Amino acid sequence: MSSRPRAFLKADDPATAKPAISAAAAKMRLLKRLRCTLRYEKLAWATGCQMVAGVDEVGRGSLFGPVVAAAVILNPSYRIRGLRDSKLLPAERREILSARIREHAIAWAIASVDAECIDQINIYQASRVAMKQAVSQLMPMADYLLVDALKLDCAQPQRAIIHGDAVSASIAAASIIAKVARDQMMREFDSVYPQYGLASNKGYSAPIHLAALREHGPSPLHRKSFAPVWNAQGAQELLEFMAEEEAIAAVVEEAV
Repeated sequence: MSSRPRAFLKADDPATAKPAISAAAAKMRLLKRLRCTLRYEKLAWATGCQMVAGVDEVGRGSLFGPVVAAAVILNPSYRIRGLRDSKLLPAERREILSARIREHAIAWAIASVDAECIDQINIYQASRVAMKQAVSQLMPMADYLLVDALKLDCAQPQRAIIHGDAVSASIAAASIIAKVARDQMMREFDSVYPQYGLASNKGYSAPIHLAALREHGPSPLHRKSFAPVWNAQGAQELLEFMAEEEAIAAVVEEAV
């Protein structure tokens, strides 16, 4: 089997094959084709639920700092235009939408789980803990949950939606305010650990971040359980996963 990075070709014939694209670019194309609507919220409202919360997390693939989750109950009578997966939005647009969500949503909450806990229970479980904490902080409480890809250990009925932040307005809203909050954390940490370039790479596996880790070693807030990523000298499948969010964001920024 070839060790080349995952890529997608249009044909097997070299004469007719289109140039390969990265996995991140291919995923971005898929996400951009999906429509972010209130379809799932309306289905929940139709069952009698009124406080329908979208739940999402950001920072799962980061090498540094916390994973951050948010829960948002949108106001059915106030439409916030432009909601979509936070990874598909430029930073300036995320900031504007985050402010509108906080102002006009019925309720919103943000929670985080730090790197030490991530190393203890693994990133998947830490993401679930952060999401559950965000839900528990909502006031008024949610009576139905729309969750990006995961099932949570919560009393409320819920629906896990693949690519939820690209198709559900409530999950997209949660994605946006969580992303803005975590990016702000990274800018603040950058002044404490300037050698890692956190303000620009937000803790993800950008080449400059990996180089800094190999030169200086990890800070107290790096995820030690992710050490195989920054210790690897060559490309690897794990590195592709960890870098996915940043790679998608880079493609978005280039297109803006």
